[in-house]
Amino acid sequence: MITLEVASEDLKSAYPARPFPVRHALSGHPLLTLPALAELARSLPGDRVEFNGGDCRPDQRPEDVRSVDMAPAQIVERIETANAWLVLKRVEMDPRYRALAEAALLDLARQRGFATLAQAGFLDVQAFVFVSSANAVTPFHVDHEENVFVQIHGDKRFHVYDNEDRALVCEEELEISPAKHRNLRYTPDYEVRARTFVMSGGDGCFVPYAWPHWVQTGGAFSISMAITWKSPRVLRLNKLRAANAILRDRGFPQAAPGTRPVADAVKVAAYTAARSLVEPLRRSERLRRALRGAFFGAKANYYYRQGKA
Repeated sequence: MITLEVASEDLKSAYPARPFPVRHALSGHPLLTLPALAELARSLPGDRVEFNGGDCRPDQRPEDVRSVDMAPAQIVERIETANAWLVLKRVEMDPRYRALAEAALLDLARQRGFATLAQAGFLDVQAFVFVSSANAVTPFHVDHEENVFVQIHGDKRFHVYDNEDRALVCEEELEISPAKHRNLRYTPDYEVRARTFVMSGGDGCFVPYAWPHWVQTGGAFSISMAITWKSPRVLRLNKLRAANAILRDRGFPQAAPGTRPVADAVKVAAYTAARSLVEPLRRSERLRRALRGAFFGAKANYYYRQGKA
């Protein structure tokens, strides 16, 4: 059975530079039902779950996001009345969800003429599941990976914006730091540049790397899944943008990627070496939390204050 289908013309003319619609066969899958997701929420470490009130605006300021005083599994179980938004992060760490994500991406890879995910450049495959109450809004933000977003249950409007000229999100806002909240500045005049995908179960869309977007559910609760990967180019860009954020935070303004190729190469090499030393420590949630706090300050662990855990 084909899990994910894309029009051949979109693969030829749009991928990976422009968004386009997809169709999928994941709606109704037993792993993507509320009971299964409540069980998954109970099993995840605290920094793999994020939630807040669903009554946000596209331009919601981080400090004004409403908390929800429930445990993650309770939110999933009560999502029809909770007025909440929740994301289960890195669910591919569970082998069952990894198989689900990889099967979908393998369909995409084969449609592009490749036999494996690695041959297609689909590296660092991750998956995130979103459970939202009716009319909940995910504010304006960017994601630092390539993404197939699939709608499992309910309706959703996905507003995505061309940011190639950086008119909407500047280079500094694209830099990567755990201390920075996801929400970005937004004004209603951005809408003239939006492409809006209206999705129900079985629909989805491809979101290119770092394209800004905001999302709103329809009149019923929503379950969605983001299946993400990073190409070699994206992996390098993310290392560079993380290094730039660290240096900027310490008072050293940084040029945009590609402006100074030699300096870029030095920063990427230094970040790669430093990350390789820290990575073994990140296997423990306690150490991940401590490392984030030590290197990036208390704001890096903001989601621990979102309600009862």
